[in-house]
Amino acid sequence: MPEHTGASLSRFQELLAELGVPLDVQLFELALTHRSFAYENGGIPTNERLEFLGDAVLGIVVTEHLYLRFPAYPEGRLAKLRAAVVNAHSLADVARELGIGPLVKLGRGETTTGGHDKTSILADTTEALIGAIFLTGGMTKAEVFVHHIFDPLVEQADAIGAGLDWKTSLQEVCANRGFAMPTYRITESGPDHDKRFVARAEVDGVEYGEGRGRNKKQAEQEAAALAFAALSETSALADELIG
Repeated sequence: MPEHTGASLSRFQELLAELGVPLDVQLFELALTHRSFAYENGGIPTNERLEFLGDAVLGIVVTEHLYLRFPAYPEGRLAKLRAAVVNAHSLADVARELGIGPLVKLGRGETTTGGHDKTSILADTTEALIGAIFLTGGMTKAEVFVHHIFDPLVEQADAIGAGLDWKTSLQEVCANRGFAMPTYRITESGPDHDKRFVARAEVDGVEYGEGRGRNKKQAEQEAAALAFAALSETSALADELIG
């Protein structure tokens, strides 16, 4: 397992060790090299080629899993599930959960504007790391890593419902239970280049949780997920009491 100079082991590196997935040290460093850092350091190689490779590896592993996991689903449903799982936001969330952001090598400009937590940079880096894992251990090891991370996301996306997003699922719950359609109260803070949004979903006069994100859509989705979970739990409890 690679050791990153000047930093304690991230959750990502710990996970590789737990899964028995090898990663070449030089490929690891290359996967973390953003073009802004490369430009400021004499035009050294960037992670973009690895990102290109990792995108393809991720796509085929997830697509095969969907095909085998849901034999009754039509092509359109499978495509929606894949899009719900393989996208910049989900990839960036994976990077945040695994502590990848602080490891990324960025130029000064990207660093000062919060590049270590930018969705696009985190998503691209995650794909580059998958590409590096593939080159080190082949498809077998890449599959181990991808399945461990993304299979639970597939199950979660499938459980959400036909809309494959929390706002749609919340609307369906409200309609089924005779509630008014949910509304969202949004507040924002921070400078223009680093906005933070907080959303609260309101259903029949009751507000649920606080969804947070770097844009309104992300915050609303998180707020809808909290409301969906709360209403589903209430419904399950009611069914239990009635039963």
